[in-house]
Amino acid sequence: MLVCEHASHYIPATFNGLGLSKADRTSHAAWDPGAFAVAERVAHHLDANLIAARVSRLVYDCNRPPSAADAMPARSEIIDVPGNLNLSQSDRAVRVDAYYRPFCDALQRAISRIANPIIVTIHSFTPTYHGKTRSVEIGILHDSDARLANAMLQVAATHTSAKVARNEPYGPDDGVTHTLKEHAIKAGHLNVMLEVRNDLIATGEQQESMAATLSNWLVDAVAQLHVAGAVQCRT
Repeated sequence: MLVCEHASHYIPATFNGLGLSKADRTSHAAWDPGAFAVAERVAHHLDANLIAARVSRLVYDCNRPPSAADAMPARSEIIDVPGNLNLSQSDRAVRVDAYYRPFCDALQRAISRIANPIIVTIHSFTPTYHGKTRSVEIGILHDSDARLANAMLQVAATHTSAKVARNEPYGPDDGVTHTLKEHAIKAGHLNVMLEVRNDLIATGEQQESMAATLSNWLVDAVAQLHVAGAVQCRT
């Protein structure tokens, strides 16, 4: 089960662009560039289902619970979001009902139709954040359930020269594992969150290459777990 919470930078007209410039509305603050294209290709490689959010994470970040301040952030890195300033509880509730609840419901329905589901969320991150250059190229993230992440890190260690890191450039303490906790860990489903530096997936060729790489790692990691008897799953 593939998930892409930050697939789109679309801001519905009713929000008047959240008061942002055109450049900010299409920047990495608004979405994860390249992530949806990679997720689509991974889903194709693995014959997997894919659920993706249809609005910008600045409207509602579907990888955050309604209680999180950054579910509707007033500031993202160096970008102020005027349309998210001083939101009332009623304003927030409208967005929760319009975007978060339908996303969660669609994802849960899709998961319920799969025997022994494996949940994989796909994200991208900017090479420079708050003026600091990030050297990590691929992050393999997990929360309390590290089974699949551990296996993927072992596979990656022998299959790539890319800089791959655990829980980088973000980790559970940054609140980024909400989907994993809500839709996988509670039910005991195998899960992992993948972060790819967005300059590595800027073109169709790069996206296809990265999707093939991640798909192969996933297949090998799940097979490794299956052989070890760590999990019962369909490969």
